Parts: sequence; C-alpha cells; structure tokens
Amino acid sequence: MNARERYLETLLFGKPDRVPLSPGGPRESTLRAWHQQGLLEGVPWQEQLRDALGIPQEPALPRPGLSVDFKMIPWFEEKVLEHRDGHYLVQDWMGNITEISDTFDYTYIRQAKDFVTRKWHDAPAHNRAEWEERLKWRYDPAAEGRLPGDFAANLPTWRARDYPLSITIPGPFWQMREWLGFEGLCYLMKDDPALIDEMAAFWTQFVLGVLDRVTPHVQLDSITVAEDMAYKAHAMISPAMTRRFVLPSYQAWADHLKASGCPVFAVDSDGNIEGLIPLWLEAGVNCARPMEVAAGNDLVGLRRRHGRRMAYTGGIDKRAIATGGQVMRDAVLSVVPPMLVEGGYIPACDHGVPPDISWPNFVEYARLLAQLTGWL
Repeated sequence: MNARERYLETLLFGKPDRVPLSPGGPRESTLRAWHQQGLLEGVPWQEQLRDALGIPQEPALPRPGLSVDFKMIPWFEEKVLEHRDGHYLVQDWMGNITEISDTFDYTYIRQAKDFVTRKWHDAPAHNRAEWEERLKWRYDPAAEGRLPGDFAANLPTWRARDYPLSITIPGPFWQMREWLGFEGLCYLMKDDPALIDEMAAFWTQFVLGVLDRVTPHVQLDSITVAEDMAYKAHAMISPAMTRRFVLPSYQAWADHLKASGCPVFAVDSDGNIEGLIPLWLEAGVNCARPMEVAAGNDLVGLRRRHGRRMAYTGGIDKRAIATGGQVMRDAVLSVVPPMLVEGGYIPACDHGVPPDISWPNFVEYARLLAQLTGWL
C-alpha cells in the first residue's frame, strides 16, 4: 500500500498493511533542544527519525501540500502598542489586543510555531455593528490569495498522489471567539443568540464558498476542523449551545465533503472532549484528535462506547514520553494494542511535542510505535 491508501484504510476501519507511523511533531523550542541532543541541523527531523529506526522514507520528502487560507483578507496592522515588564502588548493580525512575553514577537501569534502563552486584553468586535464594520467584509471566499499561487499547476500532481491530502478549517466556535473574545462570545450566546446564529451561518457559507473553489478540482482525503472548545474536565459551552451554534456548520460541511468524495471529517480540540463526541457524531464527524490524556480522555473507554463510528489520532501521554523508559512503554501499551484491534486509530503524541521530550526519548517512543504498527 502507498501512504494515502494506508491512511484511509486505517481511519476508515479497513485492513491496512501497516498503520501510519505519525508519532507527532516538534515546535521551535523542541527542535532547538533536539539539536543540542544529536539531531542534525539542515536535515528534516522526519528523515533522521526514520533513518534512526531503519525505516524507508515513505513517501519521499518534500511533497506539495494544499494550503487554503481561511483567514481574513486583508489583515489588521500588526504593531507593538507597549513594551514593559518583559511583555509586549500588541495588536495582532486578527485585531485582538494581546500580551505576550518579549521572548517572542507578534509573528508567533500567526501560527503555532512554539508553545507561547498569551493574555487577551480586547477583541476586535463586541456587537453586531463592530462585527460588520471591522470584520465581516474581510471574508470574501473569492479574494485573491485564498488558494496557493501554484494551485492549478499542482493539480496533476495532487490527482496522481500517493500520500494523503488534507486542509484545516477554523470551526465556528474557534472563529467567533477570535472575533468576539472568549468572554464576549459566551455572553452573546446568552444575551444576543440571534447574532451568534447569524455569525455562525455566515461562517458556514464562507467556508463552503472557499471549498467550492477546491473540491471540484481535487479530491481531499480529510478535512480537520480546528475547534478548541474544551477545558480539562468538560466542554466550554453546554450541549444545547453546541447543538445550536456549532453543529449546523458541521452538518453543512459534512454534506459538502460527502458529495465531493472526501471520506474523513475530523475535529481537533484540546481538553476533555468525551461529552462533545456524541454531538459531533450527530453532525457527521468521524475522527477526533488529539485526545489529551491529562484532560481525562479515555480512548479505550471511548472505543467501547462509540465503537467504529469514531476514529482517533493521538492519545499518547506527552508526559510519559518525556519520562521515557518503562513509564513511556506502559503508557503506549495501555492504549495502542487495544485500539489497533478494531482499527480506526493512528497513535501519536496527544499534542505538539514539547521540549521536555528529549530526542533520545522521542526515538525510543517512535521505535515502540513502529514495532506495534507493523513497521519493525
């Protein structure tokens, strides 16, 4: 099997020859630590990991991915408003007023390059008028830059690919939180639910408009909705609010994906998502990640409860990987073998790989995964 076939066979509960080896990925601070621990600079860490394990590079790197831009166009001006006591107060590209350590700069707010703690001071909108005047007009599905400049040129390669192709969509809760702030969104769900209905419906149609520029030309293997909406113990909003404000978007997107032939519809949320999974299943979601162990997610229990209706990726405790040795082995062996019995599972670190996971421990952990998933 090639990598694409193996990915789909695994997550769709088929019969892969091997389960994809996807242990998780480092961020900037992790790579800096690994370079001090023996990882060579200038060579992709994935290649060095497979070389260390004696596993062939499959598929060969690099390969063209598909980057679709769902961000606002144009951005707000990024600027430092104040610098004091070791922190920057910045206006970020989304129009938020955000505080970050001066170890970083505002470019770190654009994407998860590292593990960066932020404090939000204000949001770009607080009501309907500000949303329409400051934000809504920035989301035109046809705007130049939504698709990569080499989109048409890469179509033949993507259509003949032997690797999985996926895109990520900000979910409605995620997106409205960026517009209104967390507290602002939660208050308006109670005080002006009609406005939240309108915002969610707008976001649903905007995403469909962008997808309409992609899916007629290339069949995707998966779409992931980025939707961090859970604390350590439970979801951030009630089931009734989730059903009203979130599920209609998922249902509309699931219908589009099914019609386009995209088989995997995943949601990525940190925190304890056990209470959300039944709702996601209602909406057509069939894969969940990253299944953080510290938040109490019990993968084996979830498999017993929901069976083959939901696939998973992740679920390996990052704290155990950092400890290494028997602690790591016990954590992996308690989850991976029972989950692989029925399939529908790609084991991985339950979030980005932090710098307290050393390169030797990461290799040790990846070697055990390779043995369990049929690569060694």
